Amino acid sequence: MATIRKLKSGKFEAQVRRKGYAPVSRTFHKKSDAEEWARHTEVKADRGELHTPVKVLAQYTVKDVLERYRDEITVKKRSADTETYILDAFMREPIARLLLTQITPAHFSTYRDKRLKDVKAGTVNRELSIIKHAFDIAEREWDIPLRNNPLGKIKKMKVNNARSRRVSAEEYDLLCEAAQDSRNPYALLLIRFAIATGMRRGEILKLRWDDIDCEARTLHIPVTKNGHARTIPLSGEALAVLDEIQGMEDRDDVLAFPLSDNAAKLVWQRLLRRTGIEDLHFHDLRHEAISRFFEYGLSVPEVALISGHRDFRMLFRYTHLKAEDVAAKLNA
Repeated sequence: MATIRKLKSGKFEAQVRRKGYAPVSRTFHKKSDAEEWARHTEVKADRGELHTPVKVLAQYTVKDVLERYRDEITVKKRSADTETYILDAFMREPIARLLLTQITPAHFSTYRDKRLKDVKAGTVNRELSIIKHAFDIAEREWDIPLRNNPLGKIKKMKVNNARSRRVSAEEYDLLCEAAQDSRNPYALLLIRFAIATGMRRGEILKLRWDDIDCEARTLHIPVTKNGHARTIPLSGEALAVLDEIQGMEDRDDVLAFPLSDNAAKLVWQRLLRRTGIEDLHFHDLRHEAISRFFEYGLSVPEVALISGHRDFRMLFRYTHLKAEDVAAKLNA
């Protein structure tokens, strides 16, 4: 806020204060000039154009901001484990040791280009998006007087996430054979259940016995990627997998698949190494499942009920329609 006071000399002193910034003041012969300067300075403050006090920013490093963000913000998210892993890895980078007085967009551009040599654009976008939000929170809620978010002008990389990878019959047999020999008793069951239900890995690993109604042949998924809970029908194969798990002597009383996300990733990576299968993600099992639902003759709304897609257009890439098949229907 701005204050104006008359000095003993007869002049007028205008002062503008903003939280996180050092007060700025100036003296004028006329009160009207002081008022005009105060209004102009307040506008500059609102736009973030006031000089950022170096002493305040010099108290913090990039790591300081990210540690607080991890401990106060990340822990409240559903993706806390993954985001914590990303932040911890970034905080080991040299860029994290820079003071807030030193950090610039150029530092993040250099980091981005370096990371693109090791990971895909989508991964880099996710990492920088988390860090950008951390700086936003620091400025808005923690009174750290950042003039500009150093990631504010960093453009996201173009990403093409669309995949149409199907699992061939030969690949499926190889996976099942390798999973059968795995030391993890859930390896084969995880693959079979993923293709039988079209569920995401995270959804499967969070599946609770209380969410399964074997009598009604349904399964409830309370927490999903898009935030909308859904209840899906269970096929005979899916029920058979659950029945096998229930027959285990050491089965978990709460979770149907008592594996950590990291353990499931390691199981999948070992299976790929053993089979020699290339360019196959666990998420491709979901693509395979949804494609099979269409091949079974299910309609788009029926498949959407199972997959959880809110936009039917997203399902079109799973249909794999062939002109000869449509021609056969037209001439049936």
